Amino acid sequence: MKTTLDLIRHGEPTGGRMYRGCIDHPLSELGWAQMRAATATPAAWQRIVTSPLLRCREFAEELAGRLGLPLRVDERIREVGFGNWEGRTGEQIRAADPAALTRFYHDPVGARPDGAEPLADFQHRVAAALDEVLERHAGEHVLLVTHAGVIRVAVAHVLGAPLDAIYRTHVDNAAVTRLQRSAERPLTLVYHGRRRL
Repeated sequence: MKTTLDLIRHGEPTGGRMYRGCIDHPLSELGWAQMRAATATPAAWQRIVTSPLLRCREFAEELAGRLGLPLRVDERIREVGFGNWEGRTGEQIRAADPAALTRFYHDPVGARPDGAEPLADFQHRVAAALDEVLERHAGEHVLLVTHAGVIRVAVAHVLGAPLDAIYRTHVDNAAVTRLQRSAERPLTLVYHGRRRL
């Protein structure tokens, strides 16, 4: 019995590039186009699980309606909280502290922005959500509409990578990562970063 999880990052949101975290921006027109293009030839999904944030949920609702699939919202696959960086661009963060981003990317566990969600807590909630999907929907093909941070943590979880390495994985808008588990094999990374299924 094989269980397949496809994780797709949302398309471009409104508001431009920033450390968005849990700010609830919807998709831009380009973001909608990116998501529709990525799923133009849908896989044989049997259900969809989505982050509650608009940039994921609104597209997941449209896709579930179009394909006639059950949809569930899971709070645990929302983006990581960036604390006082939320809504700020890289340029704004550098202007306030030129070394802040360097410290963060070299030590994302210990150099969190003030008020940010601890990375270990984020990893725990994402792993719990993935484990639940694998158990509840064993043998199925499930699409998760989510965020770059969630996909980074999922890939690290599968590969056994240390938590401080998660930002070494690049995740494009509307890119798909596929994970699979079978009776013989543990959860495995099949591919990462595909623009079309």
